[in-house]
Amino acid sequence: MRKKIVVNDLMQHGYIYYLTEPVGRNFDPEFKPDLTPKEMLELGVFGGKYMTDCQDEFPKSWFKKAKLCHEKHDAKLNYFKINASQSLREWEKKGWISKDDPRGWFQWYCRYYMGRRLPEEDARQIKRWKAIRRHAAQIKNNCRKGELDCHRKQRQALLHWAYDSKKI
Repeated sequence: MRKKIVVNDLMQHGYIYYLTEPVGRNFDPEFKPDLTPKEMLELGVFGGKYMTDCQDEFPKSWFKKAKLCHEKHDAKLNYFKINASQSLREWEKKGWISKDDPRGWFQWYCRYYMGRRLPEEDARQIKRWKAIRRHAAQIKNNCRKGELDCHRKQRQALLHWAYDSKKI
């Protein structure tokens, strides 16, 4: 299985990658996200601004119930109704952006979920994903289970990384 994908959106024009794994399968054994990209979009992540111009690249089903805002980042669309994002400019300054995924980790995850594999980049992003678990530990140590108003910003940040913080 090898399917060619050509991306033409606001951030990439003529970018080509290949899907080499089945959708949602054959993940690195250390990468076990709680949420699929579709579930994340439906819950409300990134103030709804993420993915508004690149929907042709992904399954239409991901966007049927997605909470999106084409005009601007709107924290009210986030599950926890709070802004837990940093700007793309900040991500670039910190070296978190790769040429393959100029929108960052979530774009990487969407493409990885669909079956793209880039071994070095996958290892880097999975390492970053694992590092975010510290926020889950802080919630567990400071909040009662299911107390969703406790540490809302950290909970929202965890949702941005495919951890289901509603279950903590």
